[in-house]
Amino acid sequence: MPRDERPEDRGPAFAPVTNDELHGFYFEDLTVGMTAVYSRTITEADVANFAAVSGDINPVHLSDQFGKGGMFEGRIAHGMLSASFISAVIANRLPGPGAIYMSQSLKFMAPVRAGDTVNTRLTVRELNDEKHRAVIDTICMVDGEPVIQGEAMVKVPSRED
Repeated sequence: MPRDERPEDRGPAFAPVTNDELHGFYFEDLTVGMTAVYSRTITEADVANFAAVSGDINPVHLSDQFGKGGMFEGRIAHGMLSASFISAVIANRLPGPGAIYMSQSLKFMAPVRAGDTVNTRLTVRELNDEKHRAVIDTICMVDGEPVIQGEAMVKVPSRED
């Protein structure tokens, strides 16, 4: 680009990004029953990287020998690795950028292993108009079976703020 040419002079594709473009849903945009999904296949690298970042180096996640002797008869991925996909949906899709994750309950129901595809679905269950909060049902599934179920509470920005 020539030095005297500004990005905004090159047309809308090159215009600066605004906060409104980056923003997710506002509270007023939400309705009970809205859903969003995210799907990811867990890799060996994901498990190793999560162990390194979280500090959770329990051998049930990292040692074949240890895992084979355990109740799951093999290594399993960290439960919080799969649960982190809930955070990804909240941050990126529903409600999306601008939302503040306030709380989460989790029930771990089955193990997840490297190679499993975790399908995460969030569904808006309740809206608090006064506080601009959403209660969201959260579920992670592998092969159609729940591996994690829970509930999140999220503070959602309002157009009024």
